[in-house]
Amino acid sequence: MRVYQRNRVWYIDYSFNGRRVRKRVGTSKKMAELALKEIELKMIKGEFLGITEPKAVVFDKLCEEYLNFSRANKAKSSYIRDRLSLKILQRHFSGRLITEIKPWDLEQYKNMRINEVSPCSVNRELACIKHMFNKAVEWNYLRDNPIRCIKLLKEPPGRLRYLTEEEEARLLESSSEDTRKIVMFALNTGMRRSEIFNLKWSDIDFANRRILVTKSKNNEQRIIPMNETVFEILNELRKKANSIFVFPGKNGQLKTVKTGFTKAVKRAGIKDFRFHDLRHTFASRLVMAGVDIRTVQQLMGHKDIRMTMRYSHLSDMHLKEAVRKLDGTNLAQTKIKIFGKVDNG
Repeated sequence: MRVYQRNRVWYIDYSFNGRRVRKRVGTSKKMAELALKEIELKMIKGEFLGITEPKAVVFDKLCEEYLNFSRANKAKSSYIRDRLSLKILQRHFSGRLITEIKPWDLEQYKNMRINEVSPCSVNRELACIKHMFNKAVEWNYLRDNPIRCIKLLKEPPGRLRYLTEEEEARLLESSSEDTRKIVMFALNTGMRRSEIFNLKWSDIDFANRRILVTKSKNNEQRIIPMNETVFEILNELRKKANSIFVFPGKNGQLKTVKTGFTKAVKRAGIKDFRFHDLRHTFASRLVMAGVDIRTVQQLMGHKDIRMTMRYSHLSDMHLKEAVRKLDGTNLAQTKIKIFGKVDNG
């Protein structure tokens, strides 16, 4: 038996007749402790009658409440993903009571969706409904989560495209001045497009040469040190700054660089390259330069180390290529047969 806090709300957690029960109490830890103490005393006296029956809730109503929770507690990008996932899920489960939805229903859904979209998309939808049903348990809409054991699909390795030095030179040469600054900034910070667009001068610490990247919902921060290239770009932009945003658009915040960037990529003759691949390039170059994976994870802002591990093979490849360059460079070694006598010619 315990009390715990999640997103500023206190819950009680106890077991009764072999079943785990979690209930939302409110914002007061003291009230949660009193509620748990009352249940404990009733159990001791044999007065505790058990668990109240969950409310009968329709899937659509749960989706509405979960989206309210998502909007209040998650980053904007996560909320948008949840909204899209639930819109698709509602096509299949709309009008049904959540107590009627069983594992087999999700298996059928999974088999149907895999014929329409990628495993990654199906997994996002499954993860969304599983988490929503976990919240339904906390909100006393379900006794337990009937779909918690649904397995996600195996996903193929993620796309990993990065610029060669020769491609980078062509891209920068083909870019307009404004696009070139953003491209160079992205290549040297690894920041996401949205992070670059949202970057404000108040996030720039010139004295300590660092950039503070903040997630709006959970207020998490990561620090990116400025190298000389980034410092020069920001210093130059600061001289002409007339907006709170580092890279402003025509009417305030920059919304897109797609037109300028796409044109530059096309003029440079670079195939299969997107703006997000500048971030891949940043991470790839760090790994190939010998930077350890944990440091790369921190700079990239990856919560899960598995995201960063996608780049780990580049370290081995780069080391092998470095050693291979020694072949034929030593004149003394070229005169020696590996098996046999020395060639003294």
